[in-house]
Amino acid sequence: MHDLASRLRRLPPSCGPVRLIGVDGHAGSGKTTFAGELARALEDAPVLHLDDIASHDELFDWTGRLLSQVIEPLARGESAHYRPYDWHARRFGPPRALPPAPAVLLEGVGAGRRALRPYLAHLLWMELPAEEAWTRGRSRDGEEQRDFWAGWVAAERQHFAEDPSRPFADILVRQCEKGYEVLPGPAGTVGPDQHVTHGDGPSAVC
Repeated sequence: MHDLASRLRRLPPSCGPVRLIGVDGHAGSGKTTFAGELARALEDAPVLHLDDIASHDELFDWTGRLLSQVIEPLARGESAHYRPYDWHARRFGPPRALPPAPAVLLEGVGAGRRALRPYLAHLLWMELPAEEAWTRGRSRDGEEQRDFWAGWVAAERQHFAEDPSRPFADILVRQCEKGYEVLPGPAGTVGPDQHVTHGDGPSAVC
């Protein structure tokens, strides 16, 4: 993990002074857990979860809000202020600050979408087939989220059909029994395949 973090720190800034790192993949593929591990290796880099930007009414139609509240301020070297969505109360909460740190992680389904790629220093894709990821996600969220998942899967299929991320990934990340395997992505990263390990047991699943 520290080797990957070192590689990312050497990238040139991509959004003002910020190296914006996208972590994309299917829902249930382990993005949140991996982003947390990577953020710690990047000296506690801020993580913006796209679940805080999306909403029930806009599962994927949140590009404008992300650009105006987050991307544009960071590009000016200013702190961003966004209003995280409360999925239980079904409303947006009070503003939350996001500083223009040297590295900021953007984590969630759609982090590598077309409108965001010009601002990304690197795009990472969690390499897990859709059906397997969705099965894990359904198991995680339980029966009470069954109806939501039915709608989500249809929306995610449509999103990636119209605006795929994986073909543009610089790095593919596979979860292993211990740690992660980091591989060059379809976009053509340099460097050998390598294994990144952390902890003493199996890594947690997002």
